[in-house]
Amino acid sequence: MNGDASALPDGADGVRCIKPGVRALDAYSLDPDVASRKLDQNESPFDLPDHLKADLAAQFVSEAWNRYPAFVPRSLSARLADRHRWTPDGVLVGNGSNELIQAAFQTLVSPGDIVVTPSPTFSLYALLIGVAGGRHRPVPLEREWKYDEGAFLVAAKTAKVVVLCSPNNPTGSVCSHRLVEQIVAETDAFVIVDEAYQEFGGASMVPLLRLSSRLIVLRTFSKALGLAGLRCGYALAHPEVTAEVAKAKLPYNVNRFTLAAAGIALANLATMTSRVTEIVERRDRTATVLAEIPGVHVFPSQANFLLLRFETVSAQHVFQRLLQDFDILVRDVSGAPELTNCLRITIGTEDDMRATCQAIRTVVT
Repeated sequence: MNGDASALPDGADGVRCIKPGVRALDAYSLDPDVASRKLDQNESPFDLPDHLKADLAAQFVSEAWNRYPAFVPRSLSARLADRHRWTPDGVLVGNGSNELIQAAFQTLVSPGDIVVTPSPTFSLYALLIGVAGGRHRPVPLEREWKYDEGAFLVAAKTAKVVVLCSPNNPTGSVCSHRLVEQIVAETDAFVIVDEAYQEFGGASMVPLLRLSSRLIVLRTFSKALGLAGLRCGYALAHPEVTAEVAKAKLPYNVNRFTLAAAGIALANLATMTSRVTEIVERRDRTATVLAEIPGVHVFPSQANFLLLRFETVSAQHVFQRLLQDFDILVRDVSGAPELTNCLRITIGTEDDMRATCQAIRTVVT
């Protein structure tokens, strides 16, 4: 058989065997646009320093490539546990934190179970909830995207799982310790807190792990630590919970190179966290500049991105002009009902943000 699609059998015969609930879902996707200024995926503008890359390459050359990586990466788990003052048996390392979100849903959510999330939030949650057979119940965020704690507490009373993204993607808003404490104290729901952007702002929920075993906190190396291309994330939870969630992940899920890179990043946290400070300062300066442009509303953010709403022109028009006329790629999130006329902009280099602010001013005014 060659690559001619006309020679393939009827695909509908195979597709009819797929679960109807999965067929009804929209796949998570990203437009294939490219630009010299890439501000669409909340990546760090800082790569791993060259001297650390050299150290990593030298270390990796000495590894045995014909052997599987560690079945349980105990060394990395121990370092992560030390960083968060937690127990190594309560650390689960994944191929990005998204893998662990999926594994958590697979182990927690049975068909028909209600899973609560903020709205708007990371669209992957709804997809993975649907694949697991759960019922997604979004709880709208309030004005300026604040968490409505009363509404979340009410929704949690009938939920199997509550997902809280803090800082939330794409709004940049954070939830409080009080909300998590109330949910675990007053309901039977299991709480998953996605802290992919926590280094940029907001209080971590890691200290609350000692209050209840119905809590998972997810972290990643992709954002603040700048290793998005290597895919490494981890979950912190009670050891008995991580043992169960581990059943849903694939064996040898994190490769040797990624494990080595994560170790080097942790050994150089001072360098990495100084970059976080720079990104936060640049975010706040950029927000101030953009807020001065007539017709642009900038929402408060504690992440490494800003959410903008355009009041005089359409977000799609701004997106296309930025891409075609200025070679700047941002994220068009305006398709979500709550995000009409909104774009999300990752905080890049100083030059990136200067050019983006000027381009938006030109397009809008």
